[in-house]
Amino acid sequence: MFKLLPAMLAAAVAASFTPSVQAADAVARDAGQIKNVVLVHGAFADGSGWRPVYNDLTARGYRVSIVQNPLTSLADDVRATQRVLDRQDGPAILVGHSWGGTVITQAGVHDNVAGLVYVSALAPDAGETTAKQYEGFAPTPEFVIETASDGFGIISPARFKAGFAHDTTDADAAFLRDSQVPINMSAFGTTVTQAAWRTKPSWAVIATEDKAFDQAMLIHMAERIHARITKVPASHAVFMTQPKVVADTIDQAAREAIRSTK
Repeated sequence: MFKLLPAMLAAAVAASFTPSVQAADAVARDAGQIKNVVLVHGAFADGSGWRPVYNDLTARGYRVSIVQNPLTSLADDVRATQRVLDRQDGPAILVGHSWGGTVITQAGVHDNVAGLVYVSALAPDAGETTAKQYEGFAPTPEFVIETASDGFGIISPARFKAGFAHDTTDADAAFLRDSQVPINMSAFGTTVTQAAWRTKPSWAVIATEDKAFDQAMLIHMAERIHARITKVPASHAVFMTQPKVVADTIDQAAREAIRSTK
């Protein structure tokens, strides 16, 4: 019994000075450390394309959640994103690719969002539609959308790699092509009612070889929202072909969002 006393006393003393996991998490949050990231995919895709970015961020210690947008309406996609944001245990960086940029613009007013990252993404203002963002910019003939009689569209399978993912392998392009999720095309005509970038700091990754958007359009949107811009040679599938650049930008946003001012 007496031999056990020193060890028991040492354990008791150590326990008295070791904060609980919950307390440590609270201290980290109070210190402005952002460890939560929420990824929102775009049209004609699902959340699986984020896997390379997910792997990079989780290896850095981030807690990453991936939204699965139904792509049935802007309201439905925003609700899907809000449900994930509700589950966050502290401040989060909200990331959107392509159409996902419109979604995070609307959903990003959520209290758990500390910053926004637009990955070759749309960034409308309140009172604007997604479609309006294209006005005055050059067309993108390689990005061909086929719309069915029910109003849902996909990227032309025959043109998919050229328009969406020219810098991927044939196998990756085929997977993205064959796992497309059709989007209700009417969503692009839905008016955004809130613009989170007006009150939250923003970052933007612009793929300079993106065939889905005119480069001038991407730059215009990123500059209008006062985003910190990173350019990278990549297709619209930048989340798959340049995951480190995307993850680096998210990491930068997580480090800077708390102290950043617009």
